Amino acid sequence: MKRDKKDEEAGAVNVYANLDKTTVLQEARVFNETPINPRKCALILTKLLYLLQQGETIGRTEATEAFFAVTKLWQSKDANLRRLVFLAIKELCDKADDVIIVTSSLTKDMTGKEDMYRAAAIRALCRITDGNMLQAIERYMKQAIVDKVPAVASAALVSSLHLMKRSPEVVRRWVNEVQEAVSSDNHMVQFHALGVLYHIRKTDRLAVNKLVQKFSKSGLKSPYAICYLIRLASKLIEEDDAGPESPLFDFLESCLRHKCEVVIYEAASAIVRMPKTSSRELAPAVSVLQLFCASPKPSLRFAAVRTLNKISINHPQAVTTCNMDLENLITDQNRSIATLAITTLLKTGAESSVERLMKQISSFVSEISDEFKIVVIDAIRSLCMRYPRKHAVMMSFLATMLRDDGGYEYKKAIVETIISIIEENPDAKETGLSHLCEFIEDCEHAVLATRVLHLLGREGPKAQNPARYIRFVYNRVILEATQ
Repeated sequence: MKRDKKDEEAGAVNVYANLDKTTVLQEARVFNETPINPRKCALILTKLLYLLQQGETIGRTEATEAFFAVTKLWQSKDANLRRLVFLAIKELCDKADDVIIVTSSLTKDMTGKEDMYRAAAIRALCRITDGNMLQAIERYMKQAIVDKVPAVASAALVSSLHLMKRSPEVVRRWVNEVQEAVSSDNHMVQFHALGVLYHIRKTDRLAVNKLVQKFSKSGLKSPYAICYLIRLASKLIEEDDAGPESPLFDFLESCLRHKCEVVIYEAASAIVRMPKTSSRELAPAVSVLQLFCASPKPSLRFAAVRTLNKISINHPQAVTTCNMDLENLITDQNRSIATLAITTLLKTGAESSVERLMKQISSFVSEISDEFKIVVIDAIRSLCMRYPRKHAVMMSFLATMLRDDGGYEYKKAIVETIISIIEENPDAKETGLSHLCEFIEDCEHAVLATRVLHLLGREGPKAQNPARYIRFVYNRVILEATQ
């Protein structure tokens, strides 16, 4: 499609942004013309699919007309147009009438020699097939599940998962073919086959247990399948309330030594989520997460530091071994990683490192969003409760943040944190009240100003020098009177 110079300068432009449904449906009449213009029809069909994906409502009559017009495009041999036809059938089958008419055409494509069409035909056919018709294509589905072409086998397996919701008793008859597909050398086929096998047996707890036991020992090749198996094993351990005592826990620990990073992280994440694990049992998972902290991949560093942050809530001592690695992440270019690193350190750091941590936070806190700032504030609150003698340093930092620009939720989090510190630590009362008084002099949020004034009314008279707070209250009264 042609784009002028202004569009290029403006950046990416969505050419489908201002489509009109009526116009597109009128254009779809081109599908009935002979000979078929593949390029023109592909463009119109793309517009129609875009509208449907955006949630555009289309009436039953309109959908039926469009559906039958789309079926005329089967005459074209253009590969791209045929793929769009399969997509359109999937989108329109629930909205149009008499969609069953394309069953024979889809079956022909499904069993044909063109591998390019077969997978898409299977997906479309299974969308329009009901329980009564499923038996007619059952033989073809069984053959597709064990097909040598990975795309075809995966399409058949994923379609089987969807069919389980409508006709579970029919899909259960395909268990032998599904078991054969689990032995596939293709990673995605093995993953999809394991998923179907689990859903066939999920109502039988003993069968699921045997399934997990079998494949945890046999050694699956697909990292995706192993990740799925880890989740199944973790679910069984939680249901049995066995914790690390379960024999399946050894399987989770063995996955920490896998060569694939995805599997290692999945195993570490599963161990961390278990409620009954102690710091000693968490140690192997923490070790691999520590290695991930130094990874050149931002996604791995983020996953590792986020998981360590979760561990630090209940087992801060288990994470202290990673403090040096976490300090290195404070200067990470990805501010999400830096924020998680600093909040984890705030939960696990020693009293002697508080000043240094506050200095490091102040260097980047202005660059992160309010959402992440609130996470930092919550971590500071926890740290102040743990080391009450360091309240002056932390309250000074919070007062600086209070003077910065920010939304209501952000300001509220700081005010609530300072108030909670005042209530928990009597030594922090004078300092905290002073910071809050300075805040209400030009506070634009009436709710927060009222909250602070209420606190002053309660705690001010008990302070060493109550008169010093009168000026702030008086200034606020004058400000309210002039507004």
